[in-house]
Amino acid sequence: MFQLRTLEDLSATELDTILYEAGRFAAGEMANETINATVANLFFEPSTRTKVSFEKAEHELGLHIISFDAATSSVTKGETLYDTVKTLEAIGCNAAVIRHPEQKYYEQLEGVTIPVINAGDGAGDHPTQSLLDLLTIQQEFLFFQNLTVVICGDIRHSRVARTNAGILRKLGARVLFSGPAEWMDDTITEGSFVSMDEAVRTADVMMMLRIQTERHDGTADWTKEEYHARYGLTENREAAMKPGAIIMHPAPVNRDVEIADRLVECSRSRIFKQMANGVAVRKAVLTHALKLKEEAK
Repeated sequence: MFQLRTLEDLSATELDTILYEAGRFAAGEMANETINATVANLFFEPSTRTKVSFEKAEHELGLHIISFDAATSSVTKGETLYDTVKTLEAIGCNAAVIRHPEQKYYEQLEGVTIPVINAGDGAGDHPTQSLLDLLTIQQEFLFFQNLTVVICGDIRHSRVARTNAGILRKLGARVLFSGPAEWMDDTITEGSFVSMDEAVRTADVMMMLRIQTERHDGTADWTKEEYHARYGLTENREAAMKPGAIIMHPAPVNRDVEIADRLVECSRSRIFKQMANGVAVRKAVLTHALKLKEEAK
């Protein structure tokens, strides 16, 4: 059964297939076939881009959608995540898209027989975000081999940083990190730290990250203005970037904190293209998951 808990769940062939299909969808092509299925969206954390783009993808595929609201559900009575998903499975849902604050929440779901698509687990993984980032980079450069991608900011608390670092290295990219030393994570950043001034001179892709204040125990030692000057992509730093280098950000963007306001929509920015690609990628993932489930019957 197809699962997308982390990108480790995808074979190299599946990764290529999903990116190819997402590219087709991004170019405006329609799905080859209609799948009669119901998908439940379970978001236990706030979300704009991921939630809405999954919903848009589901609408465009003609799927039936159940939008689950944890605040008005039996979760408030103590129901486990497993029992919630098993309930949705029992009433006829064919797949579940889940965002949850608990890292590796999907380990609770052994015994669920419908595809589970991870829409973000704590500071763990965010596979569909990485897929849309890969599609955006592929559209720009066609390949990943020998590209230099610098991931900048709150690495320790970012599921995007963790997932992207792993898959980009597998695909042959050189992955570096920049930001406050206390927000690095030795499991992925050791030996690959650079200053912001060095980062902008070497990067083909500057991947900026939001400060994940909701996952911090205390307050930072600097103001937003100080952070921007020390660790942000300022206008002066953007001017030092290589010709053809691009700027990415998973959003939401804190303008004039991790990135200068003017740069969010400058000619180098692919931030809103990433968002558009999110619909295409999620259409490809859903199509792949539901088609495999249908074939397994």
